[in-house]
Amino acid sequence: MPARTGAEYLNGLRSQEREIWMGGERVTDVTTHPGLSGGAHAIASLYDLQCRTDMLESMTFADPGGDGRLGLSFIVPQSQSDLEKRRVMMLNWARTTCGMMGRSPDFMNVTFAAWAGAADYFGEGRPEFGENMRRYYDHISRNDLVLTHSLINLQRSRRVDGMFNLQEGTALQVVKETSAGLIVRGARVLATLGPIADEIAVYSPRLAQHTDQHSPFALNFAIPCGAPGLRFLCRDTFDYGRSHFDHPLGSRFEEMDSIVFFDDVLVPWERVFVYGDVGRLNNTATVTMSSAHTSHQGAAKNLAKCELVLGTALLMTETLGTSHLPHSEERIGELIMYTELMRACMRAAEADAKPNQFGVMCPASLPAETTRNLFMTAYPKMVEILQLLGSSSMMILPQKADFASPLAGHIESYLATDTSTAHDRVRLFHLAWDIACSSFGNRQVLYERFFASDPLTRARALAAIYPKKEVTDRVLAFLALDSAHP
Repeated sequence: MPARTGAEYLNGLRSQEREIWMGGERVTDVTTHPGLSGGAHAIASLYDLQCRTDMLESMTFADPGGDGRLGLSFIVPQSQSDLEKRRVMMLNWARTTCGMMGRSPDFMNVTFAAWAGAADYFGEGRPEFGENMRRYYDHISRNDLVLTHSLINLQRSRRVDGMFNLQEGTALQVVKETSAGLIVRGARVLATLGPIADEIAVYSPRLAQHTDQHSPFALNFAIPCGAPGLRFLCRDTFDYGRSHFDHPLGSRFEEMDSIVFFDDVLVPWERVFVYGDVGRLNNTATVTMSSAHTSHQGAAKNLAKCELVLGTALLMTETLGTSHLPHSEERIGELIMYTELMRACMRAAEADAKPNQFGVMCPASLPAETTRNLFMTAYPKMVEILQLLGSSSMMILPQKADFASPLAGHIESYLATDTSTAHDRVRLFHLAWDIACSSFGNRQVLYERFFASDPLTRARALAAIYPKKEVTDRVLAFLALDSAHP
């Protein structure tokens, strides 16, 4: 089966019965539900884009083992050119959603492509797990499936000594082994895109202080979202059913976050990739270099988001006639800096790419991972800049219906500026509001703060891969000049 269209994706959601809950009610059809359908149709638009005749070459590649074409985010990169082509494809998707869908399908696609290229890693000690990974990659790439994922176990304690507690009855664990597979029980967060995905991947970035050599908590597997006993509990939706004019982002790009409950769910053996091996689970991201690939995808999303904020800020200052003011120029300059730093790091990751031990061409880790650290602090500042540039104009927001009311003449007369009609001004500032002030926008800020873990963890991760000795040796060599020439 070649790359899917949007209609085929939506039909796939309708054909798989799953248990989705929101506001105390079970959702029967996510493609028509008022709080979820916007996100589903946004994902559908990505699939339609990749199937357009004029986009086919830039969005897909020939299936090495078949007759059709696969989405380019599934490619197992063999060259820098492959990474560059994949980046173009990911940017096309990210710009379609203005960078507002942080877990678009390419995030998990690049993860499993990296893992499939390093399938031997999963097969060390358990050869069948390596074959499972290869077959699963073939399954999702040739059926063009959408995956969500859940990484984090819920915790009963936030004490330092209990920070990584894996508690029976809360954390997801294997409770029974059967001939058919593993029976798992517990809860996981945070399955973004969960209600509108085809399958869910379940793994952990690490088990940290959990040092048992074999643990029922050490798991990496994937199953359909309709698996019996699997339940998704959604937060409140930020799609209020309003027009695209009034809520340009929230009405389109609600990707939804959910808690996932596993009530004695069967995971067939052929869907298991890691079981019990704590060390293998902890080392997966670094040995397979999947972290560098997801950082590469994240950088494309971040760049699209930077472009949205920068473009909105430029139009705001032009509309208000403030673009020439020093404080506006300073703030616009800061937005430009973030945008170009993101672009530069992404391109540097490609330029310095090298094949890993499995022969997969991987983006350079340091510039790729830097994009994660940068954006978790930069994006909240970017949103603050929009608020400062917009000031009270951020709240002068007649709704679309007001332009057809008896007050329409007043709105057109008094809200127009020297460079903009009232309609265009209000439409622009509704976008600025949805970025910087709405519930949808504030969720984006929170999401970006913790997109790749917390700031301390990210700082430690970056410090761990930085070649410190290179810079310290240069300093020591400079200091040694004093001894050579007293």
